[in-house]
Amino acid sequence: MWNLRRQVSVSPSFIHSLLNDSYYKIAGVSRHQFSAYWSNKPVSVVVDSPLNSLGKLTLFFGQQSGFPPSSRSFSTTTGTILVQARDSAKLNLEIQNAIDEHRYVDAWKLFDQHMQMEGFPRKSVVNSLLTGFAESLDVQWLEKAFGMVEQAFEESKQNLLEKEPLIYLSLSLAKCGLPVPASTILRKLIEMEQFPPVTAWSAILAHMSLTAPGAYLAAELILEIGYLFQDGRVDPRKKSNAPLIAMKPNNTAFSIALVGCLLFGTTRKAEQLLDMMPRITIKADANLLIVMAHIYERNGRREELRKLQRHIDEAYNLTDIQFRQFYNCLLTCHLKFGDLISASNMVLEMLRKAKEARNSLAAATLVLDAGGNDNRFPNVWTSGQKYGQESGGLGNHDSLIKSQIISYEELSRDRHFLKLGNEASNLLDILLAKLLMQVELITTKRGILQPTETIFVRLVKAFLEAGKTKDLAEFLIKAEKEDSPVSNDDSALVHVINSCISLGWLDQAHDLLDEMRFAGVRTGSSVYSSLLKAYCKANRTGEVTSLLQDAQKAGIQLDTSCYETMIGSRVLQKDTPGALSLFKEMKEAKIPRGGNQEFEKLVKGCAENGEGGLMAKLLREIKEGQKLDSGVHDWNNVIYFFCKKRLMQDAEKALKKMRSLGHAPNAQTFHSMVTGYAAIGGNYTEVTELWGEMKALASSTPMKFDQELLDSVLYTFVRGGFFVRANEVVDMMEKGNMFVDKYKYRTLFLKYHKTLYKGKAPKFQTEAQLKKREAALNFKKWVGLN
Repeated sequence: MWNLRRQVSVSPSFIHSLLNDSYYKIAGVSRHQFSAYWSNKPVSVVVDSPLNSLGKLTLFFGQQSGFPPSSRSFSTTTGTILVQARDSAKLNLEIQNAIDEHRYVDAWKLFDQHMQMEGFPRKSVVNSLLTGFAESLDVQWLEKAFGMVEQAFEESKQNLLEKEPLIYLSLSLAKCGLPVPASTILRKLIEMEQFPPVTAWSAILAHMSLTAPGAYLAAELILEIGYLFQDGRVDPRKKSNAPLIAMKPNNTAFSIALVGCLLFGTTRKAEQLLDMMPRITIKADANLLIVMAHIYERNGRREELRKLQRHIDEAYNLTDIQFRQFYNCLLTCHLKFGDLISASNMVLEMLRKAKEARNSLAAATLVLDAGGNDNRFPNVWTSGQKYGQESGGLGNHDSLIKSQIISYEELSRDRHFLKLGNEASNLLDILLAKLLMQVELITTKRGILQPTETIFVRLVKAFLEAGKTKDLAEFLIKAEKEDSPVSNDDSALVHVINSCISLGWLDQAHDLLDEMRFAGVRTGSSVYSSLLKAYCKANRTGEVTSLLQDAQKAGIQLDTSCYETMIGSRVLQKDTPGALSLFKEMKEAKIPRGGNQEFEKLVKGCAENGEGGLMAKLLREIKEGQKLDSGVHDWNNVIYFFCKKRLMQDAEKALKKMRSLGHAPNAQTFHSMVTGYAAIGGNYTEVTELWGEMKALASSTPMKFDQELLDSVLYTFVRGGFFVRANEVVDMMEKGNMFVDKYKYRTLFLKYHKTLYKGKAPKFQTEAQLKKREAALNFKKWVGLN
């Protein structure tokens, strides 16, 4: 009766869906063995249990006599199940039509049915589903598309996936703020050796870099892809290497990843990218030079900045905005290292050049006006303003991204992905504009670099904390001479003295006032009056007498309120003769009542409405800002140098010396040590000791360990197979809501520990062995290798 051809097994869910689907008509069931036609082929189903609790079924496909080929029914001895079966080819066509008509819900239902019947649809339909869902830019459908990709890889059917649809899906995922699946698809493409061109993946990188996890993944991708090209591993002369060469990172890709690191604070990861650049023959352009300057400044690499200065000064295509960013970085680095002389000299040099430029421009304008020339003077300082206007138009990022959406059809016609390359460049401009917003020490006016109030505030604070009042006075006096002249009671130096009085730093205020007097700079009575009142309030009679004499020598006329305060102070101290003497002096001088109250008004105004003036900013900076330990930056640079050269014994000695001098190591110090040990290989014991010290510091001090440090520790432990420690690091990162690149660690585990603890556990294990096994299995489960 039966001519058997093939046998398949199906799950109960399939039979239930088969029977319950609206396309099937069920006449009746009374026995558990029946026959049916399926797509013009008869099917015999043997059921080992009642239908309402189906176990696994076995279907036999073959020819049976007695049934016409056109009928589709389940036939039993006591009843018939009539089935209107689905044709696979027809189902593929319906899926394609649903996608073309943007009926994604229907398309997904039909796809699900096909998966239950025969698995994945044909290749063209699978890729149409991916591109259709990607084009929707709907997170729901993007996640389903990514799930399809993952399932295809799990079932070893990645040959169904084409390169262009995967690139388009990765781009859409990145645009919708899903950097993890976007980066996973790029990594899968490289595994398949379907290498995406750099013009395509740099645009994906740019969208990823708009979020913190995405920026970190972007840096990881550059490192992974760049590793393939390090030290001339790929021969560009071989024609077969052309697709791989097209994937090589370019300046735009590096700039995007580096700026992303800067915006989200992962600057040590960025420094790894800088180390890779010469190894894959990347030459820095104007954007990269400025981005490098920002990275060196953040990491305290002042010597590297000084080396870079020569390239900046010689570059012919830098805008004034880019010059501004570089010198802002250099100035910030001087402050970090406590080099107040270099910082103040930079500020004075800017003021001098700005004064010369203003004078030259005024003279040129005067000549042109006298000559009656209608032609405008060629303004050589407009390039920065133009850049600034263009950058200002980049504020609405969402509208810009939406305006750049391209369809898959359009993408597939662009064989070299030039439109995606342009999109990457536009997004790089957005990222650079965000970076520019962090520049606060230097501004530009008509292309001329000028210091802001913020740099004056920070310099003043640094001078005062270092006790260098004489140097501070000299700097401010020179600055006043170079800058526009102001009234005696409104100069920067007077504002600084008033700030010191407000903070109770009376000795520093007096020293600055003396320096002004010695330099021949005349000031008004308000500052003397304010300091005298502060001395009286502090009951410092000797200083009151000394300051009063200085005021009289300088020809300063004090007001009535000042004399009244001094008289009141003498009365409280029961110094009646002194009080009478002051009263007599006030009468003889015929001082009018209702005198000077500028200082009180100034302090009150700063407190009430938060004015942005120099004094208000200085008070806020001193009260809220943290005191800088420049020694930490010096020692961090020494340790970094030794670690980079793999001289770990010297690095350990430097760390010991750093501690003995009272400088507490920070996250940057530990990061240099960990990466140094990892570079020489096998020094896992030393990293374990560092980890123990870090845990002790984390529990006893407010010191925080950042993502970059913990990621480097985790990588070292996983590489060495220290999974108990690795799990501790993971716990700390998850408690701190830090992003962890699980794909990287899954790959690392498979590379070095693929066969670890794969078999059954031995019957006899020590407690330590059991603990190690459990830790490794927990980590394996955490990265998704169940």
